[in-house]
Amino acid sequence: MANVTPPAQPTPSGRTTVGFDLDMTLIDSRPGIRACYVALAERTGTYVDADLAVSRLGPPLVEELVNWFPADQVEEVADLYRAMYPEYAITPTLAMPGARDAIAAVRAHGGRAIVVTAKYEPNAKLHLAHLGIEPDAVIGDLWAEQKALALREHGASVYVGDHTGDVRGARTAGAVSVAVATGPCDAAELREAGADAVLTDLKEFPRWFSDYCSDN
Repeated sequence: MANVTPPAQPTPSGRTTVGFDLDMTLIDSRPGIRACYVALAERTGTYVDADLAVSRLGPPLVEELVNWFPADQVEEVADLYRAMYPEYAITPTLAMPGARDAIAAVRAHGGRAIVVTAKYEPNAKLHLAHLGIEPDAVIGDLWAEQKALALREHGASVYVGDHTGDVRGARTAGAVSVAVATGPCDAAELREAGADAVLTDLKEFPRWFSDYCSDN
């Protein structure tokens, strides 16, 4: 079993910091990402099964692209995809049910809400601005255990995500792992990965967080 670092310390102000994943946690980016993959396939002349790709969101973009493009082309295609992304993926993307209320719940208890995601950071910020979701910080380009770097830097004591990689990131940071079964991983997978709490969706988060604050 991988070593788990000591729990993240509270921020100097004593405010609780909660980290959130982005895709399939705060936002349902499947329609937008699907549209971008379809456009990418047309642009490059390479077949991409967009429906399959959006069924397994979470890992970094290059891990998906390697399924469709030769390895020596992946970085170049990834740059093209990211450049195309604002045109195709931002407008169709929706907030997940309970997303805004989850952020509001953290603030209602005097806490800070940050977003830590594997998504290219500029595009992550475009999504949040378009949907009117305003976290205290957005940190992109981090996946799984790498997310612990940002969680510890910001003193996050809780991390909320939908993927087993998010659970690993929380545990590596010593943060409480709250998993929502709204992405590619079901509740059983998330529990088996070591999530401290598994919620059906973010609509259950305000009550969970209120209880967490009462106990801590």
